[in-house]
Amino acid sequence: MSSKATSYNTLALTTENIGGINETHVELSNGTTILQGKNATNRTSFLQSVMAAMGSDAFNLKGDADHGRVQLTLDDTVVEREFNRRNGIVESSSDGYLDDPELANLFAFLLEENEARQAVARGDNLREVITRPIDTEEINTEIDRLQSEKRQLDEKIEHIEDRERELVELEQRKNRLQTEVEERRERLSELEAEIEDADTDLEKKREEQEQVEDQLDRLKELRSQLEDIRFKIETTNETIESLKDERDEKRDTRENLTVDSETDVSSLRDELDKLRDRKRQVNTQTNELQSIIQFNEDMLSGTDSEIADVLRDDSEDDSGDGAITDRLLEGEESVVCWTCGSEVSRGDITDTLDRLQSFREEKLSTRESIQREIDETKEQVSELEDSQRELQRLNQRLAEIETEIEKKQGRIEDLEQQRDDIHEEIEDLEEAVEQTQSSDYSDLLDLHKEANQVELELEQKEDTLASVEDEIADIESLVADRDEYEERREQINEQLEELRNRIDRLERNAIEEFNSRMEDVLNILEYENIARVWIERQERETRQGRRKIKQNHFELHIVRESESGQTYEGTIDTLSESEREVVGLVFALAGYLVHNLHETVPVMLLDSLEAIDSGRIARLIEYFADYPDFLVVALLPEDADAIDIDHETVTQI
Repeated sequence: MSSKATSYNTLALTTENIGGINETHVELSNGTTILQGKNATNRTSFLQSVMAAMGSDAFNLKGDADHGRVQLTLDDTVVEREFNRRNGIVESSSDGYLDDPELANLFAFLLEENEARQAVARGDNLREVITRPIDTEEINTEIDRLQSEKRQLDEKIEHIEDRERELVELEQRKNRLQTEVEERRERLSELEAEIEDADTDLEKKREEQEQVEDQLDRLKELRSQLEDIRFKIETTNETIESLKDERDEKRDTRENLTVDSETDVSSLRDELDKLRDRKRQVNTQTNELQSIIQFNEDMLSGTDSEIADVLRDDSEDDSGDGAITDRLLEGEESVVCWTCGSEVSRGDITDTLDRLQSFREEKLSTRESIQREIDETKEQVSELEDSQRELQRLNQRLAEIETEIEKKQGRIEDLEQQRDDIHEEIEDLEEAVEQTQSSDYSDLLDLHKEANQVELELEQKEDTLASVEDEIADIESLVADRDEYEERREQINEQLEELRNRIDRLERNAIEEFNSRMEDVLNILEYENIARVWIERQERETRQGRRKIKQNHFELHIVRESESGQTYEGTIDTLSESEREVVGLVFALAGYLVHNLHETVPVMLLDSLEAIDSGRIARLIEYFADYPDFLVVALLPEDADAIDIDHETVTQI
């Protein structure tokens, strides 16, 4: 992963009533900025102000204010958000710099309660964190759409291939018809020549000949009609047989089609809506728990100076010496409860936070279970709708076939009646010709009869030949379209493969980034008893509704090294606080890079690095500085003194 290409040169932030800040204006240059100061100097409040300007809602409005504001200027780009507290709820007037800050909250705004950092410390499934920003529902919807289009293309291509198999027979039929047409043309020419010779010998009987010729012309016309009717009957019967074959095929398909008529798509959709509502409720509860946990931990650590001042004033009014508040601020065993003002044990509050954290983890597990139920129900709905659509299509086509067969059979009855009528008229006309002709006309009548028959056959063969040639042209046109259909189908296959592999590719890239960055950082920070920290992707079997499925899980491996040089497997719990913080930060950096945040989020924020020693903090900051336009780090003075790289220092906020 290459370093960023600089997008902005300057950053200016104006803040009003965020955290412990009344009002401030700070300007930063591209690169690294160190917010230097002791605890309770509004450094975290400033970082929250940056987050608020970028679009995050993970900030606190000043306790005694009902209105706040941030204005962010990046070169010529200006973003402003205003916040108002109404009925205890803080509302924002607009979005921030980012349309969706979820990725930045996870992987760019690395404050103490950052979820990526905490997931490592808690031993959570890191895969869930790295893939959470991906909209799997949208991916599945697009997969369904592409699969439907692919099925339509498959049907078209299959139809073309069926028609293409007819080409060989049609070409043979065409050649045979061309030969028959040529033979009849030659025979007709011969007969016309013989008739002309016979006519010359019978000029004296012209009047009688004209009468006979009129009768012969009528005979020719009737035979032409008869041949047309015979052909129509034949082709109609062929059509009926074809329709019957298709009807049998559709009936077989319908019998083999399994449709659960007792399953109600509407009820499944209602169930799906309920599951989604439950998921939203669980998400809301999870976020509320996180806010409660973060607030209480901030209070335990004494980071909110204004609330501490209020407690100090109340305590002095009650006791006159401020002893209880002093113990809160000095971090001794007893603290003042920030809800009722009474003195309580720090251990009791810590136990309560642990229970809240456990409850939040249960809610996260519940959210995963609900998502699995949502996926299974969506699959049921899709399968049921496909089967019902197929059954409806089959029933509709079968009804159409029955109607067509009835129409064709009625048409045959009409044609057969016309054929019988023409047969009677031909017999009457031939009898009349036989009665009126003289013996001299016998041979001529025979020639005319044969000529009429040949001419009728010639016309019929020419019409059939034209029909076959048209059918061949139609099939060749379809075959010409097949390449386009196959090309589109290949594109769809590639799109489906890309969609199905998107999460897999993200997982692989995330693991590769983490393992690579972790190896670099361990070499830089020189932890003596850690040989390697790496993530392995494993498949685990989990239950999804009524079935078991395999899902990926990120297994974090800690390889330690004893003084004798022997390596052994450790766990996240065996790491020191400093080592856990480093692993959490590197995991967040891997997410930052794999989601390409260095291209879209110009700011990375670091806070709560006190567990790491000064020298390692300096080297870690130098490593992180290669990626964002602006790296803003909150440090204690003694840690800030160890920074060697070029940087700005802000001491007053």
